[in-house]
Amino acid sequence: MTVWDDLVGQDRVTAQLTAAARDAHALVTAGGGTGAEPDRGGADPRGADPRGAESEGSAMTHAWLFTGPPGSGRATAARAFAAALQCVSPDLALGGAPGCGFCDGCHTTLVGTHADVEIIRTDLLTIGVKETRELVRRAQLSPAGGRWQVIVVEDADRLTEGAGNVLLKAVEEPAPRTVWLLCAPSTEDALPTIRSRCRHLALRTPPVDAVADVLMRRDGIEPDIARAAAQATQGHFERARRLATDERARARRAAVLAIPERLTDVGACLRAAQELVDAAAADAKQLADERDEKETEELRAALGGGEGKRMPRGTAGAMKELEDRQKRRATRTQRDALDLALTDLTGFYRDVLARQLGSSVALAGGESAASVERIAAASSAERTLRRMEAVLDCRTALDRNVAPLLAVEAMTMALR
Repeated sequence: MTVWDDLVGQDRVTAQLTAAARDAHALVTAGGGTGAEPDRGGADPRGADPRGAESEGSAMTHAWLFTGPPGSGRATAARAFAAALQCVSPDLALGGAPGCGFCDGCHTTLVGTHADVEIIRTDLLTIGVKETRELVRRAQLSPAGGRWQVIVVEDADRLTEGAGNVLLKAVEEPAPRTVWLLCAPSTEDALPTIRSRCRHLALRTPPVDAVADVLMRRDGIEPDIARAAAQATQGHFERARRLATDERARARRAAVLAIPERLTDVGACLRAAQELVDAAAADAKQLADERDEKETEELRAALGGGEGKRMPRGTAGAMKELEDRQKRRATRTQRDALDLALTDLTGFYRDVLARQLGSSVALAGGESAASVERIAAASSAERTLRRMEAVLDCRTALDRNVAPLLAVEAMTMALR
């Protein structure tokens, strides 16, 4: 097992990152010490600077931008690379590849406890200036373990314009031994000034067979279920795993795929829209109840207000800040659930279009094959394309903060 095992169907990217990690190890060694601890022989422990590595033909550089469609594993690739940069395997001295997966550096990075690796992921709609300034401050620190200070931003596309400008300065002039790993769906989702200073790695959607194979080998999923989940999600690994292991997820997907044949009149369209929004809200509430209660109790205990105790004076502000954050997170969770349903709808109409055009591609929704055939026979390819555009318009409206129910109602009316 190595740190790259969770990166499904990305052999080219894995090879590039392994080469970069090798060169990073060479830079650490040349800069003083082996990286397991700070150098004690008088060399500057911050001497290994990746900023000049690119000009010397090295595969290593100080800033990376990982892009790829949902499910491609861009955040997984960034975390694996961070682990490889912190690898302290004894095999490195013998020419082994960084990222063994077993040493203390790899293990603590992957579980999120490494002192020199900061992983930023947000449950909110945006990452603001305040959080970004804290990141930049962290990036100026020397690595505690003597190797690299690694900052992973899993949702770089959610940086506000102001936050992006704050980050730009740090990426332009990084501290020695600091590496930025930014993740976004596409290069267009990052500020031009930031992406021009990063090395770009584009990930692809993993092949269906590769996803199914991992589900069988690692998660013990039955072959038929693994293949169906991988095909249904078109290579999105995390969604495939959830679909294969969660009966409720399969039930929600089945309800979404039943919508197209239900849209027979205005009343049916409005009911379907309401049910879709209510289901997303229920999903969000279920997740929120589980996380919010735990977070609230942990904060109360940290502030000295454990079970049966009154909260000390001066702590109301911290509790209010947590409540506000949880409300904003619930909004994003609901929109993510809606977006997942819209993705399933897009896949349904993609199957319809494939049938209308005589394509032999495998259906994403094999369980809805009969419905696909009926709708394909009853409409034209032009009509199907307009329906797909209606779903995409709904996703765009949600991104622009249109009220979810209004956006979904407009979509279901257009799908009639």
